Amino acid sequence: MGNTVIPFGPQHPVLPEPLHLKLVMEDEVIVEAIPAIGYVHRGLEKLTEVKEFTQNVFIVERICGICSMMHAQAYCQGVETLMNLQIPDRAKYLRVIWAELHRLHSHLLWLGLLADAFGFESLFMQVWRNREKVMDIMEETAGGRVIISVNAIGGTRRDMSPEALRKVAVIVDEIKEDMMQLEKVFMADYTVKHRLVGVGVLDSAIAYELGAVGPMARASGIKQDFRTTGYAAYGELDFEPIVETDGDSYARTMVRLREVYQSVDLIKQAIEKIPDGEISVPVKGMPNGEVISRVEQPRGEVLYYLKANGTKNLDRLRIRTPTFANIPTLLKMLPGSQLADVPVLILTIDPCISCTER
Repeated sequence: MGNTVIPFGPQHPVLPEPLHLKLVMEDEVIVEAIPAIGYVHRGLEKLTEVKEFTQNVFIVERICGICSMMHAQAYCQGVETLMNLQIPDRAKYLRVIWAELHRLHSHLLWLGLLADAFGFESLFMQVWRNREKVMDIMEETAGGRVIISVNAIGGTRRDMSPEALRKVAVIVDEIKEDMMQLEKVFMADYTVKHRLVGVGVLDSAIAYELGAVGPMARASGIKQDFRTTGYAAYGELDFEPIVETDGDSYARTMVRLREVYQSVDLIKQAIEKIPDGEISVPVKGMPNGEVISRVEQPRGEVLYYLKANGTKNLDRLRIRTPTFANIPTLLKMLPGSQLADVPVLILTIDPCISCTER
């Protein structure tokens, strides 16, 4: 009997965004996976060439609803480098606090989706109850629950009062306490371990060769986190990349779970150390030259290439997103897996097709 081709997606209950895979099957075992993307392309990179460089901040933060703040941060850091702008220290700390709040709600979103994929509805709702607290904090401090528009070229648009900072510290502590109760299910439940341990193993050599980033790389033992380069205020905070070595779906879950606690710790460190002062500097002149700007998003490193010509419009903006870097690892993991494992394996790369296609 010949091989069977099963289409998976672009619409599937486990996929919040459209990704299509042609799965070549031999009985229940996958022998090849062929991806197809392009369902939500919006032409945002081209749009940035006809808008003024200051307006582009609002465009790039609409690339993705989950890590919108960090898209704007990467863009602003790139333009600030081109214009030789030194932003105030307070703005650097504010960017760290809002960025880690985004990482927190992104990882909680993912953990909830994973629980839902197993049919653990109560666990799913408990995790997302904590995510709602993060969304409420962002709305209270920035005016928006998802797209918060706090970044500006030269600093930030908004500040946080001492009362707001104290409240953020209290809420993230509550989230940490709740998640320490819920982690027992993720770490020790028989069903969860049966579906994750030893499934979709990606060893460190292949992960490195394929250019894996973020939790995908760190779960395979690659100690790589772009925050350690010290951009924004990360250089003044104490942390180490979260690394697991087994390279399977369970290891990827543990990395994201531990990064929830790491984000709480980074937020509290930033709140303790944030200095008084201005939150932005005046922007004069036009950007000129080329630059690459990178930040560590929840899914991994995002890369912005900017080419400016000394006018109000950019010549080119090119973005490489973490999901684009991690799709090759998914295609490596799928062959040899069972059909029933496909939804979980796709989830473990935490795909964001909206980012990837822009």
